[in-house]
Amino acid sequence: MADHQRIHPVQDPEAAAAPQTPTAPLVPRGSSRSDKGDPPESYPPFRRTIPYAPLKPPRRRSCCKKCLCWTISLLLLQILILGILAAIIYFVFQPKIPKYSVDAMRITQFNLGNDNSLSATFNVNITARNPNKKIGIYYEGGSHLSVWYTGTKLCEGSLPKFYQGHRNTTLLNLTLTGKTQDANGLLQSLQARQQTGNIPLRLRGKVPVRIKLGKLKLMKWKFLVRCGLVVDTLSADNVIRIRESNCKFRFRL
Repeated sequence: MADHQRIHPVQDPEAAAAPQTPTAPLVPRGSSRSDKGDPPESYPPFRRTIPYAPLKPPRRRSCCKKCLCWTISLLLLQILILGILAAIIYFVFQPKIPKYSVDAMRITQFNLGNDNSLSATFNVNITARNPNKKIGIYYEGGSHLSVWYTGTKLCEGSLPKFYQGHRNTTLLNLTLTGKTQDANGLLQSLQARQQTGNIPLRLRGKVPVRIKLGKLKLMKWKFLVRCGLVVDTLSADNVIRIRESNCKFRFRL
């Protein structure tokens, strides 16, 4: 029986002598490859982005705005109350403006001094009429009357304190005095106007009064009087004739 021979692989000496170069693995380490191939790449689902707009905090009224609103409300309320009171007074008492007139005027002094100052003293008769049926007038102290010629004050005085009742007429005899410095030009102008017989004068008055409604005495008011006068002469101790007299009146707090 023939002997069995064993074949042993013989190593090629040239191959053994040549250096072996490393080859890259077909599959990276730590990964596995499926028989079905690489899986398809997956992406996150598409989402529509909406820009973010922060919500504005609700506006709050500051203390200043609240105070302003309250102040305006109170003022409107006061105006409404005053309007109602004025309407009641008007319909109940039917107020009428007092009337005044300059009835006569006499000059006791009107001369030029050595220092070129003009001294004047006027006696003026004024009639004050109260046409109201239910309203009285208290004339308070601190009144002021003055007579002017073309912007220059000639004399001044005041009214006495008195009470004028309902539908009352009061005659007032007032003395007004004054002194004007450097009156040469003023006296020449007066003499030129005196030749024409028309000398314009202005009577101004500021009189504090209190109105009495029944038994109620109201707050103090200022009664303003403006009278335009035209006289024929300003000579002392002569009868002065008042050619024109036009008076206007108004109240002021």
